[in-house]
Amino acid sequence: MDSGGADGGGFPEKHFCDLPGSVRYTSTGAATVPPGAARPSSLAFLKLPPGFCAHEFATVGNTRQLRFAPNGDLFVASPTKHTTGGGPEGQKAIVVLADDNGDGRADAPSTFLSNLPSTQGLLFANDHLYYQDGARIMRVSYRNGDRVAAGEPALVADVPYYASNLHWPKAIDKADDGTIYVTNGDDETPGCGSLPFRGGVLKLDGTTVAKPVAKGFRNPIALRCPRGKNRCFAVELSRDYSGPRGGREKIVPVREGDDWGFPCCATQGLPFSDFPGADCSSVTPEDVSFLIGDTPFGIDFEPGRWPAPYKGSAFVPLHGAIETWEGARVVAIAVDPSTGLLQAASDIDGGNTGAMTDFATGWDDGRFLNGRPAAVAFAPDGRLFLGNDSNGRIFWIAPLELERTPLTQ
Repeated sequence: MDSGGADGGGFPEKHFCDLPGSVRYTSTGAATVPPGAARPSSLAFLKLPPGFCAHEFATVGNTRQLRFAPNGDLFVASPTKHTTGGGPEGQKAIVVLADDNGDGRADAPSTFLSNLPSTQGLLFANDHLYYQDGARIMRVSYRNGDRVAAGEPALVADVPYYASNLHWPKAIDKADDGTIYVTNGDDETPGCGSLPFRGGVLKLDGTTVAKPVAKGFRNPIALRCPRGKNRCFAVELSRDYSGPRGGREKIVPVREGDDWGFPCCATQGLPFSDFPGADCSSVTPEDVSFLIGDTPFGIDFEPGRWPAPYKGSAFVPLHGAIETWEGARVVAIAVDPSTGLLQAASDIDGGNTGAMTDFATGWDDGRFLNGRPAAVAFAPDGRLFLGNDSNGRIFWIAPLELERTPLTQ
C-alpha cells in the first residue's frame, strides 16, 4: 500500500486520481483515466461530489470490517456466520490486501488468520492485532509488514454477558488514553425495568472479562475512536420497523454510565408503545440520529487532509433498508473541532438536517446490482476505503487535491 513517494509521506509519484482506472468527478461529469476507460467500471453507478475520484481496489466476500495496519496494508474481516447483511462468499478469515506496486489495486490477497467464522472487530494496538473470535477478544503479535500471523493467538478477554445469534459482531477500538473498548449486541426482550447488562459498550481492563461501560444498546455494530480529543463513538441500530413508534438509529459518544434506552425507550422521555409505563427520563439523549432502515453500518473520521467542507468530518456508510436498499449511501457529519463531538444531525424526518450531508450515493437504484456500503476506513495516506458485504467489492475515494502532509501515526 505504501509506495514511498518522493515527499516521504507514502504518496506515489502520480496523484491517486491520476492512476489508470480512476473515475474522476468534476463539474462537467465523470470520466475514467485511461487505459481504465477501455473497459466498463464497476463504479459506473457511483455519484460523488465534484473534486473527488474513485478507484476499484479488490473483492473479498462478505467484507464486514476494514482496518489499516501501521504500514498501510488493509486488513479485512470476512466472516461466514449469519449477519444482517447476509453477505455471500465469506472467507471465514482475516484477509490482508496490499498494493506493493502502487497501481491503486490490491495485489493477490493473503490470509492472515483462518478458521474465524464469527469475526468482525479488528484493532492494531500495543504491537498486536486484536480481533474478534465469537464471544472472545483475541490478539496476536504483529510486526510491521506481517501478512501471515507469526505467533500464536492469545485470549485477551471474554464478553460473557449475553450472546446474540444475530447481533454477534463485536467492534473494537482504542481511545487516546489507551483504553480499549468493545461492543456487545442484545435482542428484543419481553420485559423492561431492572435488567442485567446485555447490550452495550465494555472496556478491557487487564482481566479476562470485559467490564461494562455504557448500556441500553440493541446492536452497536461499529465503534471508532478518532485521535486528538480522547473520544470514542458507537453506532447503534435500534428496533426494526420502530420508526412510527419513535425509533431511530444513533451515533453516540462512549461515556461511563450512559444508558441509551434499549429495550424500553426510543430516546430520552419516549418509551416504545409496547412498554408504555417505562421510565425513560434518565436515558441519555442522542445528537445524531437516523431513520430506521437507513442502517448506519460503520464510521471513521477524516484525519485532516481533505478539503472543506469534509475536512475532519465523520463518514458513515448507510446499509439501506433490508428489502429495497433504499437509503443506502455514505453521509458526512461535521465534527466540532474544539470538543471532538459530532455536531447535531438527523435524517429521521426523511431528509438530512443539521450537520449531515450526502457524500456518496447511487446504491439504491432499484436494480440490486451494486451491493450495499458496509465498512469504511481512512488509510494512512488519506484515502477513504469503502467495503461492501453484499458483493464484496472494495474501492477507495480521494480528493483531486489531497494535502500531502504526512500523518502522525
